[in-house]
Amino acid sequence: MPGRVYLDWNATAPLRPEAKAAMIAAMDVVGNPSSVHAEGRAARGLVEKARAQVAAALGAEGAEIVFTSGASEAAALACAGRWLQGAEIEHDAVAAWIDPCLPVDAEGRVTVRDPAGTALQLANSETGVIQQIPEGLAVCDLTQGFGKLPIAFNWLGCQMGLVSAHKIGGPKGIGALVMRPGCDMEPQIRGGGQELGRRAGTENVIGIAGFGAAAEAAAAELAAGNWAEIEHFRSILELAIAERANKTIFVGKGAPRLPNTLCLATPGWKGETQVMQMDLAGFAVSAGSACSSGKLRPSRVLTAMGLGEDVAASAIRVSMGPGTTEEDVRRFAEAWLAAEAKFRARAG
Repeated sequence: MPGRVYLDWNATAPLRPEAKAAMIAAMDVVGNPSSVHAEGRAARGLVEKARAQVAAALGAEGAEIVFTSGASEAAALACAGRWLQGAEIEHDAVAAWIDPCLPVDAEGRVTVRDPAGTALQLANSETGVIQQIPEGLAVCDLTQGFGKLPIAFNWLGCQMGLVSAHKIGGPKGIGALVMRPGCDMEPQIRGGGQELGRRAGTENVIGIAGFGAAAEAAAAELAAGNWAEIEHFRSILELAIAERANKTIFVGKGAPRLPNTLCLATPGWKGETQVMQMDLAGFAVSAGSACSSGKLRPSRVLTAMGLGEDVAASAIRVSMGPGTTEEDVRRFAEAWLAAEAKFRARAG
């Protein structure tokens, strides 16, 4: 009997074996990274190795890498004490800090007026739509693009970037703020002066080691061209659904998208209902950002793009990853299309 199929990689990616091995090895390192004895230096060595691995994977050599508890904390570090413009499509972690006044077109693209006073995501977690990053952008949420797109922070044009380990197969609860040298930010956790005074508190050595290993593996995977195959699978799924479900809308199809992400809306068929039906059929998908799941309101990302509430409430996101196979995609297409046919029959 076929097993379950995981198609919610944008929410979190399965832990990579390289990250798991690095974390297990780090558990045997006793010292505090701030201690100067041999045990402390061993722990510090793991932290600095991971810092170099993350910097290399991001094309951010020479930039400051500040380890945090995740991209949400990195967003707080980047945005606190500043007035920033943004758009309604930003992730909640960034949206909490900005004035969402920037216009969004029907394909999910944002018009930036003042880059130096703006926060803008590289790619949207719900639709996969990729933004054009303007030179001098204040803050860029790189979380969904990291590991899926060829990113060179040093060439991207932004001052600060946010990343999270668990989106690339690292552990949950660890992320980083990436900063160009000389950028100012306001520490949110003060104390012992760790992370060059940017973020106090004893470093999460185990999580950091896992993050570094995951970043290195993700970069190698991207360089090997694995995500082109995933984009092909996304195209197979999109075509299969388009051929037999002519009422379904593919959100953001007219814009560049992440290679693994398909957002589809079938007016009248609640996204939450689809997620439950697919779960019972053995497939894990979502009705939007994992951080917003369970909230009884249509996605503000989709309504900002001009979709009506009924359409927005019907959207689901299918997101794939390196573990996805063509068989997985074809099985999901058949299961979803069977459920969609039943919905149409009931709706008349």
